[in-house]
Amino acid sequence: MTTDRVRHVLFDADGVLQHLPGGWYAAAEPFLGERSSAFLHAAWAAERPLLTGGGADFVAMLKELLVEHGSTASVAEVYTALWGTLDTVAATVDVVHRVRAAGYGVHLATNQASHRAELMRTTLGYDDLFDVSCYSYDLGVAKPDPSFFLRAADRIAADPSEILLVDDSAGNVEAARSAGLSAIQWAFDSGDTADHTGDPSLLEQLKRHGVRL
Repeated sequence: MTTDRVRHVLFDADGVLQHLPGGWYAAAEPFLGERSSAFLHAAWAAERPLLTGGGADFVAMLKELLVEHGSTASVAEVYTALWGTLDTVAATVDVVHRVRAAGYGVHLATNQASHRAELMRTTLGYDDLFDVSCYSYDLGVAKPDPSFFLRAADRIAADPSEILLVDDSAGNVEAARSAGLSAIQWAFDSGDTADHTGDPSLLEQLKRHGVRL
C-alpha cells in the first residue's frame, strides 16, 4: 500500500536490524551437538512467557534445560554465545539514519525478554538510535498480536495510518496491516548489504510507501 501519510517508520530487530552471527543452530552446536535443535526449541518455549513481561529467571531455566539435554557446558557460556551475542546490520542502521535525517520518526518494534533487551538498549546503542523503542516485554504483548502495534502507535503518539513497519515476518506484517499500519516484509539477507551503505531494495520499498529520501 502506497501512502503519503507515513510520518514514522517502525523497524523490527531480529532479521532486519540485527542477527546472531552464524545463526542459532551453529552457535548451539559446540555445546549440544545433535541435541541443539531440541534444546533450542525447549529454550524458546521457556522464554516465550518472558516476552510479555513474565518474571521467571531465564538463566536458571537454561541451566535446567542443559542438564535435561545432557550437556555439561557452562550456562554462562551458553547464554553468552546464544543470547548475549548480537551483530547489528550496518546497512540497515544506515537506512535508519537516512530516514531520520529525512525528518521521519524512527522507532523499534521487537519481541524481546528484558534480559536480551538490555543488551540491545545499551551495548548496541538502540536507546540512542531510535526515538521510541517498543519491546514486547515492556508493552505486555508480543507480535503478531495486533494489540502490539496499537500500543506501539500510542507510545509513538501517532495514528496507526501514519506508521510504516519493516519486519521479516509475514505474520507480523499481516497483523500490522490489520491494526491500520502500512507494512513491508523485508529481511537483511534478502538484498545486497555487502557495501554497508544502505540496502537499495529496502530504500526502494520505503520510497514506494511514501517515505521521501
